Amino acid sequence: MASGEAENITPKERTFQYQDSLPSLPLPTLRDSLDKYLYSVKPHVTEEEYKKTEAVVKEFEAGTGKELHKKLLERAKTHRNWLSEWWYNFAYLEPRYPTPVYVNISGPGPFHDHYWPVQDGTQVERSAITIWHTLNFWKLMKNEEWPVDKVDRGKTPCSMEQYRNLFNTCKIPGEKRDKLVSHFKTVYEGDSPTHLCVLHAGRIFSMDVVDENNVPYTPPELQQQLTVIKEKCSGQPQGPGVGALTAEQRTKWWQLRNRLIGLDSRNQQNLEAIEKSLICFTLDDASPTNDTEITTQGLTGDCFNRWFDKSYNTLMFNNGTLASNCDHAAFDGIVLVVLNWYLDQKIKEAQGVWKGTVPVRKVPEPKELVFTIDEAMGKAIQDAALQYQEMASDLHVHCLKFKTFGKNFTRSHKLHPDGLVQLALQLSYYRTYGKPAPTYETATTRKFYMGRTETCRTCTPEAVAFCKAMVNRATTSAERLQALRTANEKFIWLMGECNLNRGCDRHLLGLQILSDQAGMTRHEIYTDPAWTKSGGGGNFVLSTSTLGYTSIYGGCAPMRHDGYGCFYKIENDSMAICVTAWKSNAETCAVKMAGSIEQSLLDIQQLCTSSRM
Repeated sequence: MASGEAENITPKERTFQYQDSLPSLPLPTLRDSLDKYLYSVKPHVTEEEYKKTEAVVKEFEAGTGKELHKKLLERAKTHRNWLSEWWYNFAYLEPRYPTPVYVNISGPGPFHDHYWPVQDGTQVERSAITIWHTLNFWKLMKNEEWPVDKVDRGKTPCSMEQYRNLFNTCKIPGEKRDKLVSHFKTVYEGDSPTHLCVLHAGRIFSMDVVDENNVPYTPPELQQQLTVIKEKCSGQPQGPGVGALTAEQRTKWWQLRNRLIGLDSRNQQNLEAIEKSLICFTLDDASPTNDTEITTQGLTGDCFNRWFDKSYNTLMFNNGTLASNCDHAAFDGIVLVVLNWYLDQKIKEAQGVWKGTVPVRKVPEPKELVFTIDEAMGKAIQDAALQYQEMASDLHVHCLKFKTFGKNFTRSHKLHPDGLVQLALQLSYYRTYGKPAPTYETATTRKFYMGRTETCRTCTPEAVAFCKAMVNRATTSAERLQALRTANEKFIWLMGECNLNRGCDRHLLGLQILSDQAGMTRHEIYTDPAWTKSGGGGNFVLSTSTLGYTSIYGGCAPMRHDGYGCFYKIENDSMAICVTAWKSNAETCAVKMAGSIEQSLLDIQQLCTSSRM
């Protein structure tokens, strides 16, 4: 989304008007998907292993794969998005491991870089302003006045479905599969809940945030409510911290939720109040001071004051810094980015303060959601917290703020900015470990009905050739630059294909699911070592995504224990990259990887500026 788009809101288009007219998600040919798969395998296997994989793929194409593809074609005739239901279940709702740390995404608000520097005593005031701007964004969504995201130079509308899950949405645990439940409605569909929940000191409060005309309360009025919450908790013992239960293993949380409801009918009412609320907002006692600390708190902070199943949690820290924590099931990173970019623009416009002059009304006091907790449930909360702390303490986060160049420099050298960063990531890993890294980058399929993502396998043979050229002292600068350009061009083509759902991973996943549903033994293509070596089955060593060209970025955990997460924004003259790794793996280090990425970016800059072709 281009900077300034928020100001170009017109009544001509409604936010969700294209949802039902978007084209169906296409299904690639089996040949095309298998060709892309084989090409992605090449950097990670020997010639002998490749020949074996090639034979496995050929046999799959002629037999089992051909029959499964026919069934998938039949499904595509009756499902406008043949993947969507499967993807939600497979990726987000059926896994039984805990949601936080492993699944949720987070990012730092950029406000501490301009009008909201780190400052004690600002938490409540900044919280009120943040909530007010968030409510204005909610109104734009509810009234369908937010502009439709578009691609292809503004010609092609995108699916906006994920934005419906930003507000009034929560994941509900199940025995074998969770449910994602949204209570959001546009003005054309009816009323939806207008309260939010505030978590502080282990306690949870429900807070009405709009008046009888559905107009958001002003920041001073919201501040009045937040002050009441702070005062009620001040000097009091910590509350039970029921939110920690959302950090449990999913089936265990389902059992505990049922037990909680069985203890007292008010508990069920409280749970529903949280699940239906606009968002959850945490007044956090921590005081992180920079992007690394803020994102670390966002991903691994105080579980007693989080509701990890909520689609959107805003976290305002004691020193006025801000982060978010979002359930990935509800939406992809673009939604987090767009809301926070909107907040950033509005906070800049008002220079970080409230400039309204309307009288401050007396508004309803927040209501505490008091849970009935017995001794066994109290122990379950503490057990969940201990388990969470073990997970959270293992995640290493480091944010690199690279200020030497950005999009403008890259474009001036006729290189794709995202492609350049991907090649820097490849080079960094290759230099450190002496081998290529199977790499996932998010491609978007949102130009199609209910589209979300496809995997772009960016560790191409061309990318590896570039890495080899850079570490080989015998290659000339001209040869290295040519390798860079060739790899960048391949990236542009491959990402374009994946944005059209012509990668290989989602197609092969669909075939795998059909095979499993039929009770078949999985074909050798899924057990062949090349499948795992190239990243299949969630084995990508580098898990990456560009979060666009705005001021917003964030991150999440690596896919593999021996891998990295690398998530980044590219601004005109700078970049920022959030690198994550697991501390318990002796071979990985987020700080060292970030340093290697910085050096790779500088080396690519040097190559571009000093070479002449």
